[in-house]
Amino acid sequence: MSAANLPAKPLSLMLVCGEPSGDQLGGELMAALKTRAPEVAFSGVGGEAMAAQGLRSLFPLDDTAVMGLAEVVPKIPVILKRVREAADYALETRPDAVVLIDSPDFTHRIARRLKRIDPRLRTVNYVAPQVWASRSYRAKTMARYFDLVLALLPFEPRFFESYGLKTIFVGHPVIERAARMKGGVGLRARLGIAPDAPLLAVLPGSRTNEVRLLLPLFRESVARLAADVPGLVCIIPVVPHVAARVREGAAGWPVPLHFVDSDADKFAAFDAADVALAASGTVTTELALSKTPTVVGYRLGWLTYKLMRPLIHAPYATLINIILGREAMPEFIQKDCTPEKLAAALLMLFRDEAARTRQLRDLEAAVKSLGAGGEAPSLRAAEALLAFAREGRTKAAV
Repeated sequence: MSAANLPAKPLSLMLVCGEPSGDQLGGELMAALKTRAPEVAFSGVGGEAMAAQGLRSLFPLDDTAVMGLAEVVPKIPVILKRVREAADYALETRPDAVVLIDSPDFTHRIARRLKRIDPRLRTVNYVAPQVWASRSYRAKTMARYFDLVLALLPFEPRFFESYGLKTIFVGHPVIERAARMKGGVGLRARLGIAPDAPLLAVLPGSRTNEVRLLLPLFRESVARLAADVPGLVCIIPVVPHVAARVREGAAGWPVPLHFVDSDADKFAAFDAADVALAASGTVTTELALSKTPTVVGYRLGWLTYKLMRPLIHAPYATLINIILGREAMPEFIQKDCTPEKLAAALLMLFRDEAARTRQLRDLEAAVKSLGAGGEAPSLRAAEALLAFAREGRTKAAV
């Protein structure tokens, strides 16, 4: 049989994430790709969600899911080693596209190494860094080592394309989790939480440094809140690589406390909770989908914040607030992130029905602008990615 008559080699895609939120997006993207092209071969780096879709990760996420100077600096040698390992694997196996998911401090280094060594390898950024909010000059640099951006936010294509970087808006995949925000009644029953007990979901972050900085603040906030909310109960969903640290840090919690550790139970906890106290991040968008009134708190290490603050241009830290252009979710950042302020904002959401209703109305508007009600974002991302990979093969064959 001649080479011309040989069946076409299946598309191969390498997907790389650096932390649990990216792993969730990667798992959803892989599932969508399978529905459009079941023959696609996957490789790369991921966590539990991507493993569930068949990925055998080159290495675990523990070494790369870090943030903040105090935590990153000691791990720089390991992170750089992982960058080389991932890039060298791509150079050796030559996938049709390398998809770098979120975690720009890690994944963008891989893209830069690939383009420096072999510019022919095609790179895709899924979940671009919010450079429109901070250090916008990075968009011009990104155009040198990415061939395509799959954008989650409707205003991003115009921004990135002004720097010469091809961009397709696919919508925010987190909206696909709306159907999973259920099971609250059953979870309360299973954990022995009374149906009418005031329940607060506490989300101190998925990175070690976030847990270290935020969990003590959240604990004190809960202690203050409990004085005004009799019978208060808390629930904390944990992710594997920080679960032990969270459990240790929550020892002696001031009110009854429950932990859950699966995605299904996490979403059920959102459904069960009356109010949430959360670190800024993807989880706040999930809480918006679950229609859980939320207060956001966040702190960085003082040196990290001092270096970053002059470069930040966005008026808010929380995506829901950025999209709406107003503070729908009360957010308390850095020096404003105090137990007194967090507890007061939480108390309002427990007691003031008008405040709850107002926030829920805002959350609904925000998730609609992220693509809710249209084609699933992961399917749109899968279709764009497959078209891009096939286009690359066609060009290579010419």
